[in-house]
Amino acid sequence: MPTAARDIPERNGSAGLDRAVSNSFDPSNSLSQSPTATFHSPNQQFHAPQRASTRELKPFHTQDVKVLLLENVNQTGQTILKKEGYQVESLKSSLPEDQLIEKIKDVQVIGIRSKTQLTANVLKHAKNLIVIGCFCIGTNQVDLKYAANNGICVFNSPFSNSRSVAELMIGEIIALARQFAERSMELHNGVWNKVSNGCWEVRGKTLGIVGYGHVGSQLSVLAESMGMNVIYYDVVNLMGMNTSKQVPSLEELLKQADFVTLHVPELEETKNMISTAQLEQMRNGAYLLNASRGSVVDIPALIKSMQSGKIAGAALDVYPNEPGGNGPGFNNDLNTWTEDLRNLKNLILTPHIGGSTEEAQSAIGVEVAEALVNYVNFGTTLQAVNMPEVNLRSLTLDEPNHVRVVYIHKNVPGVLRRVNEILGNHNVDKQMTDSRGEVAYLMADISNVNSSEIKNLYQSLEDLGSRIRTRVLY
Repeated sequence: MPTAARDIPERNGSAGLDRAVSNSFDPSNSLSQSPTATFHSPNQQFHAPQRASTRELKPFHTQDVKVLLLENVNQTGQTILKKEGYQVESLKSSLPEDQLIEKIKDVQVIGIRSKTQLTANVLKHAKNLIVIGCFCIGTNQVDLKYAANNGICVFNSPFSNSRSVAELMIGEIIALARQFAERSMELHNGVWNKVSNGCWEVRGKTLGIVGYGHVGSQLSVLAESMGMNVIYYDVVNLMGMNTSKQVPSLEELLKQADFVTLHVPELEETKNMISTAQLEQMRNGAYLLNASRGSVVDIPALIKSMQSGKIAGAALDVYPNEPGGNGPGFNNDLNTWTEDLRNLKNLILTPHIGGSTEEAQSAIGVEVAEALVNYVNFGTTLQAVNMPEVNLRSLTLDEPNHVRVVYIHKNVPGVLRRVNEILGNHNVDKQMTDSRGEVAYLMADISNVNSSEIKNLYQSLEDLGSRIRTRVLY
């Protein structure tokens, strides 16, 4: 059913417009101005800050924008959101589903990392939610299709922690080659065991990188600088950095590499990508490192290969099931093979810390927080993972009586004709639309409008059967 139009107050003694937004879920309409964020994204081509001469568009009273941040989002991100005047609640851990459902009911913005599961069941309770920020690389913890079909935009940080992950891999390659973990543990227990058997230099060895994206390509450069030979496998034909070479198949890579590192997304095609058959294809005494997703490696198969001596060592930073917070919990109740895994020699286990450096988390905090602000305040969807990427140039201070219409709708024939019939009664300065799958996203800036016209404009768009969500920013 179409929602009723919201009352839009007239400015006292003026035909001008309050800064406000009408939207299909929130009754708040007017807004006070808030400070401009002073943090700048390291990736300016995606989220350039608004110039001082541009006019701020704001969607609500800023104090009414509720933001929930989970899993200890970096302070840089919190600061950006707080400077906008939003109400920001930050928690250090993820929440179980029942508590998350209760918390998410009233918020417009939620920020998470990798442990919080935003399923369709959770999101259907989030009636006010307009945007999700994943302060991490992956977005598999979010039901992206459900979010898009309900007008909820999702952003992430696809490469801000790439260097941190690559450096962790380099450290672990050396540590495995020299059996650091075993020697350190022995000495912690008072045992002096100075040996060289089975310990190697990495210079001259072959590194096989599976997935040559942001992390894999950076790792390639670092490895070559230490004298390693680098080969890589990717489903896309990519130019290698320096002298690294692409091989035509995963099997070819496994047969050649002394060290194999995994940097692939979690997809149906990558589930148990490394299992018994692939481990048998690896060289005797080779090493396996996984910093991608826990489902990529068949860990019971890896345990057997290490117990037999086929695989000389491994490093795992991710697991099929991971604890929801810090503390005890990495045991057989979580994964039935955990105790067997923990008893292996020359195995480095880390608690999903590939991107957990101060530099990476600070950069992620800035990038994702700025994307959230640009979406809430300006409707910009650049770098969204589940919506079409749409942006309009900023309104200037010389354009006071403008509104920006954001219309998220079903991607079906005839919608633009109906929308333009409504917008055609006004002076449309600029307009852009794009579609992605079943969802389309339209933005239009309209000049010389008064408050009563905004009310009618909003309600006319809301009444269209194609409507997913309507926002009017001014």
